[in-house]
Amino acid sequence: MLATADAAEQAETLAKARAFADPLIAGETLDTGENILVHADAVAAILADIGGSVAMQAASYLVYACPHLNKPEEVIAKAFGPNLAQLAMQTNQLVHVQRLSRAAESKTQGADNTPLSPQLQTENVRKMLLAFSRDLRVVMLRLASRLQTLRHFAATKLPVPPALASESLQVFAPLANRLGIWQIKWEMEDLSFRFLEPATYKDIARLLDEKRAERERYMVELRQRLQQALASQGIKASVEGRPKHIYSIVRKMRGKSLAFDRVFDIRALRVVVPSVADCYQVLSWVHEHFAPIAEEFDDYIAKPKANGYQSLHTVVRDVDGGPIEVQIRTQAMHEHAEHGVAAHWAYKEAGAKGYAGVSANSEYDTKIAVLRQLLAWERDLSGAAQQGNAQGNGLFDDRIYVLTPEAAVVELPQGATPIDFAYTVHTNLGHRCRGAKVDGVMVPLSTQLANGQTVEITAIKEGGPSRDWLNPELAYLASPRARAKVRAWFNAQISEETISRGREAVEKLLQRLGRTAIRLEDLASQLGFKSADGLFEVVGKDEYSLRNIEVLLNPPEPALQPDEYFQKKFKGAVARKSPSGVLVVGVDSLLTQLSRCCKPAPPDAISGFVTRGKGVSIHRQDCSNFRELATRHGERVIDVRWGEHKGADASVYPVDVAVEAFDRQGLLRDISEVFAKEKMNVIGVQTQSVKGTAWMTFTVEISDAVTLNKVLGSVRGVKGVRAARRR
Repeated sequence: MLATADAAEQAETLAKARAFADPLIAGETLDTGENILVHADAVAAILADIGGSVAMQAASYLVYACPHLNKPEEVIAKAFGPNLAQLAMQTNQLVHVQRLSRAAESKTQGADNTPLSPQLQTENVRKMLLAFSRDLRVVMLRLASRLQTLRHFAATKLPVPPALASESLQVFAPLANRLGIWQIKWEMEDLSFRFLEPATYKDIARLLDEKRAERERYMVELRQRLQQALASQGIKASVEGRPKHIYSIVRKMRGKSLAFDRVFDIRALRVVVPSVADCYQVLSWVHEHFAPIAEEFDDYIAKPKANGYQSLHTVVRDVDGGPIEVQIRTQAMHEHAEHGVAAHWAYKEAGAKGYAGVSANSEYDTKIAVLRQLLAWERDLSGAAQQGNAQGNGLFDDRIYVLTPEAAVVELPQGATPIDFAYTVHTNLGHRCRGAKVDGVMVPLSTQLANGQTVEITAIKEGGPSRDWLNPELAYLASPRARAKVRAWFNAQISEETISRGREAVEKLLQRLGRTAIRLEDLASQLGFKSADGLFEVVGKDEYSLRNIEVLLNPPEPALQPDEYFQKKFKGAVARKSPSGVLVVGVDSLLTQLSRCCKPAPPDAISGFVTRGKGVSIHRQDCSNFRELATRHGERVIDVRWGEHKGADASVYPVDVAVEAFDRQGLLRDISEVFAKEKMNVIGVQTQSVKGTAWMTFTVEISDAVTLNKVLGSVRGVKGVRAARRR
């Protein structure tokens, strides 16, 4: 009853997925011209035929619905659950990447049938491999979809893009072979070859057809004879003629330089029996009644192929001397040979059947076994790519793939160590790494990793890297990215120490001045820094004088701040001297102020401008703002001049000094020292660095502009300073 309920629920899921996608894709076509809904129906049927799960069949519809949804993963997860949503999204992403890759290859191929370059072939394998590391079903869906695309071209007789046919033959078919899905492999190879070499395909097909009737009649008689003989010995066997795949015939002819009539598997039988013991009993009977060809015997039961394939292969000669190939296997071996991984792994559990000769008692064990087959495939292709490249600079020369304990694939540079692996997984894991296991065995952290190994990191709860890791002679790190992360950690530690030292110095100064109540962020802002840490860092590096902070908090002459207003009083037409040393002629009891825009100081040529409600604003005569005001309101211009100012009565004036220099460490300190030597108070600093050039503005207090000109000469002499001028 439970099985019936599960079957009904699965059928409902599949129908629901089709109904969900139908209105979105029914009227759409693929770039091949095939209707998307028709394509999805066919893909689902192929998956069902090779034993694919209902989830995979449902995903064949949802994949093509993704581009039509605003938030596809969220929408599909709500309707079908997160598992199906992730499968659909990952498959859709792989489809998109492969389409772009194929388009790029088509541009380089032109109209001919040039096979894929080794570099692109390995790159395509890499994309599939990384997709596979997340979910095996992604690759199963792509295989079924590509087979349906080839069937569509065969049925419609439309011209096939060479890049698509080459990719199918050189990437998709070998992938099906690695996964052991021969049912897809053979058909995909034959269709791709038919499109790439139509003339050769037709020649072999014609040769096969010429003696088809005679061959089939003979094979029927032989099959019946063998089946009766085995039955008489108590062996329940299924004896069938084996399909003739044109591409395998051509490959054998070319690989062994054989004529068509020398290809042994044109006449072939497949014998399926209940047990392994029966396999060897059948082999004994065949060798007893026919003449075996010793060099053509292979025992793939005792020594399975890398992809898990098991069978006995033998070639014998009949009474006429004609070769016959016989394959002998159990039912379990036959299921694996036809459907491979899909026959006994629906991704959720592997069962005890194992894979590639590995006992797989869990999903993890099976996934490791399959991934290692793909890694071996990638390694084989990498070798081919290197042989085809005289310089040996193929795409995969410098890469390896290792596995996490959860069987996720991690790509690393050649020569990478467990520490490189840890930093690739997560920066924090790299910092805390203290040990590693490779394939379950503890190894030194400088061990070079190899393709397909499983790496497990031992980490402490808190901590950082060792400086030894940066020593190239110790070979702890091969990845530039990991090395940069280690350096960044140590740089951050140095920065923290510098900031701490600067904070301590500033806090001590504030205690001495009795100003501990001031907010440090406010203090930094008043000094032109974006944050308190920015101030502490330059103080900690000894690039910023604490005198600047002291002057800001306790100015020597508080009454003489920048742009301060001065009260002036005059009687009659007599000019009176103001406290600042400015004489305003002919005006009594008039408020004056030094302008903010040009900040005049003796002996600058100055003029006054009568403002509305704020008295007279004092400007330098070369001030652009003043010239504009004088042009528009000439009647408000008034004569002013500097008075005499000596000794204790001398006034000071704030002026701005602009400095342009090559940015370097200690620049701010060196310039500040020039002003300090000339006994000029710096009451404000603003700095900005752009592409190696520092732009600085110092606000200093001077008694006259003549003195400033001398100081500017000294500033220009500071190392790295390109220009220094009064603003």
